[in-house]
Amino acid sequence: MPAVPRLRRRRTRLCVPLGEGAVEVTTEARTPPGATARLVLAHGAGAGIDHPFMQGLCDALARHGVATTAFAFPYMEAGRRRIDARPVLYAAWAAAIARARRGRLPWFAGGKSMGGRVLAEALADGHCPAHPRGVLFFGYPLHPAGRPDTARARPLARVPVPMWFGQGTRDRLADLDLVRGVVAGLRPRATLYVVEGADHGFRVRKRDGRTFEAVLDAMAGAAAAWIRSHLRGDEP
Repeated sequence: MPAVPRLRRRRTRLCVPLGEGAVEVTTEARTPPGATARLVLAHGAGAGIDHPFMQGLCDALARHGVATTAFAFPYMEAGRRRIDARPVLYAAWAAAIARARRGRLPWFAGGKSMGGRVLAEALADGHCPAHPRGVLFFGYPLHPAGRPDTARARPLARVPVPMWFGQGTRDRLADLDLVRGVVAGLRPRATLYVVEGADHGFRVRKRDGRTFEAVLDAMAGAAAAWIRSHLRGDEP
């Protein structure tokens, strides 16, 4: 496994306007040498930006030349288990995107599970101040566990930018046959990357002969290649 390159790593506070008030949440930015794009990344429903998945994915993306900025939703920042109402989640995404627009790097947006689903809704329904060059979903939660359905895919048809999906074959929140059908219906704007043997958290079984770190590195490599393909012909 290649070493994580020497990074500029910075934690800051992000102000999320909410009606007449505001809350502050934590962001963590990683910028590897020579980065040509930045991915703004939201966490899933039950684990924040310090979770091993988020930390491991951001490190892996850095190895492949992609800068990242992960941010927390207000409920996670406050240590609450109950997920914020949709307007609050959309406001957090809008604030994170507004900051990304001020940076020097071309930017993309993405999320783990719920973080990605909320982003799709926000983009589809006009809650974001700008559009990223593309969206990356890491374990899109297509349906509740054990209840295969595609209702949660409806906003994806209205997302106005290219989409990349990383999905595990053992994900109980995303029947792979249904995911394949959804992605086929979104082509040519959608690309699917399948992680054989991975569950919703991208963990694989010991008998598969791969480590969690190796799985994340391979997925990050595929995501970085997709990002680069959407920068060709553009100024960095």
